[in-house]
Amino acid sequence: MEPKDRVKELRDLLERYNYEYYQLNASTVSDAEYDRLMNELIELEKQYPDLQSNISPTQRVGGTVASEFKKIPHKRLMLSLANAFSEEDLKDFDRKVREVLNLEKVSYMAEMKIDGLAMSLDYVNGSLNYAATRGDGNIGEDVTQNVITIKTIPVHINTDRPFEVRGEVYMPKASLESLNKEREKNNQPLFANARNAAAGSIRQLDSKIAASRKLEAYWYYFVNANEFGFTKHSEALNYIEKLGFRTNKERRLCQGIDEVLSYIEEYTLKRPNLEYDIDGIVIKVDDITKYDMLGYTSKTPKWAIAYKFPPEEVQTKLEDIVFTVGRTGKITPNAVLSPVRVAGSMIRRATLHNEEFITAKDMMIGDMVIIRKAGDVIPEVVKCLPEKRTGKEIPFQMIEKCPVCGEDLVKIDAMHFCTNPHCDAKHIEGLIHFASRDAMDIDGLGEKIIELLFNEKFINSIPSIYHLYNFRQDIIFMDGFKDKSVDNLIEAIERSKRNSLEKLIFGLGIKEVGEKTAKILARKFRNIDSLMKAEYADLLEISDIGPISASSIFEYFHDENNIKLIEELKQIGLNMNYLGKTATDESSPFYGKTVVLTGTLASMGRKEATELLESLGAKVSGSVSKKTDYVIFGVEAGSKLDKANDLGVNTLDEDSFLALINKNEE
Repeated sequence: MEPKDRVKELRDLLERYNYEYYQLNASTVSDAEYDRLMNELIELEKQYPDLQSNISPTQRVGGTVASEFKKIPHKRLMLSLANAFSEEDLKDFDRKVREVLNLEKVSYMAEMKIDGLAMSLDYVNGSLNYAATRGDGNIGEDVTQNVITIKTIPVHINTDRPFEVRGEVYMPKASLESLNKEREKNNQPLFANARNAAAGSIRQLDSKIAASRKLEAYWYYFVNANEFGFTKHSEALNYIEKLGFRTNKERRLCQGIDEVLSYIEEYTLKRPNLEYDIDGIVIKVDDITKYDMLGYTSKTPKWAIAYKFPPEEVQTKLEDIVFTVGRTGKITPNAVLSPVRVAGSMIRRATLHNEEFITAKDMMIGDMVIIRKAGDVIPEVVKCLPEKRTGKEIPFQMIEKCPVCGEDLVKIDAMHFCTNPHCDAKHIEGLIHFASRDAMDIDGLGEKIIELLFNEKFINSIPSIYHLYNFRQDIIFMDGFKDKSVDNLIEAIERSKRNSLEKLIFGLGIKEVGEKTAKILARKFRNIDSLMKAEYADLLEISDIGPISASSIFEYFHDENNIKLIEELKQIGLNMNYLGKTATDESSPFYGKTVVLTGTLASMGRKEATELLESLGAKVSGSVSKKTDYVIFGVEAGSKLDKANDLGVNTLDEDSFLALINKNEE
């Protein structure tokens, strides 16, 4: 047999066996025979490189390393869904649908809203052409090499017609638990939830990492179903399932909104026992032929809606209250909780803010408490349950001395502070802040690594970070480190020397100086020497810098220890100049204007757009008011655009925004 024919035969066999095993939960071949066929295919592809394919079964285990993800324009907009948060919202959605369709009752498909990463699969001539993320709805990223490591995804289908399905790539709860155990053992930061883990896995440049994460996927939308003659969404789902796509069996065709509400009530109770995380229920009109009649907004279809579950509240035990010291010396009490799963994450701790917060909630160590995630993100203690006390609870007592250095604490307003300038905890927090993404962005130098290196006495100050290369061999022999990871860390540290001035200013941790103020200072003074020479009155004249901030900045740069620190960083080779653009042309249409950005721009990220506008002399604000001059909007623009229209503020879509800039540059 010719090599080309044998390769095709092997691929067909292996794909069939994959389908039987992963889709049908059956197998007609032994593991040994499967491995023998796979190894034969691997050898043939090595021997004949021209026969290799990025959708070969050999790629299911990963192995490709990409330098970046190619951009993929979606053939049809990949829209998001409007949200409903109550029964009233759903009934209002149903009323609008019935009014447009002039029907007494509408059939809806109710489906799990899996908390994962939206994905599109495009097929040409029966073979997978690409897998792409949602991106901004217009343009996604080509993540084919990572997605095909998910073995339930068919790379060949039984139709030669153009074909696109969309769905959700997710990480099962069991996979997340296993992955986090492994990461904890290797002293790596844990994934907060399954959604973050899935998104992080799909965006790995090395497909072997994606393959090791045990991801799964469900497919919930046949994009061009009407071209295949389907008139019902439910029928289209049945069809793609027959083609080999994994669809969610928990879906239900509901006759009218009352059946939808019953379905939601049922799955609110079943939610904790599902093998994946869901954050709501998606409701779609089943009749595909009515979609165009119902229409679309600029960001969502009007024939579907996503019901979002209210914040999940869970009961657990307050095992202890421990205290942490921030880089400013602020003491924060934290709840140590019996581990419990909340909205997809295993929660072990939650901040208790300050003494007054604990006292107001009448909390005692040993209490049963109710916790939830604020905004489905940050764990918080809602209340304690005094009726469940056993008499063994311990009353809370605020500490009087720093838990790290033992110095007396000082209370200012509701907060307690350690005023010892040599406290180790303050140094560690300062180093964590300096290396963080929004500051010097030293990849690999996270919180746990900094604590470890500090405790091992490899670093003790900001300058010492830049001498870490002297300890390369010592660090390699520590648990969790390897040659490559240490070399990557040293490279990241060296790379940070080239950052623009605003990153350094923010990283220094000057009181009252956030990321925005750091950028204002860098743009105004251009270099560190000019900033250090600035008088209090000079600082006060700058827009957005008030008396408290001006005083803090002036005092910082006139402190002998800080002057010595800056000089040392200069000697090490850190850049001390602002590298961004500065607005000098008052003819710019945005010079002196207040601008608000909303939605997603296709041509640039939010940060890039902000920097561009600021370089043209604009002040970029986060909220819309009567004083706003322009609102620039992209895909999925939200309430800010609505408010701008209500107030009569000038609005620019992305094309108009870019045209205005280009016209000014001509």
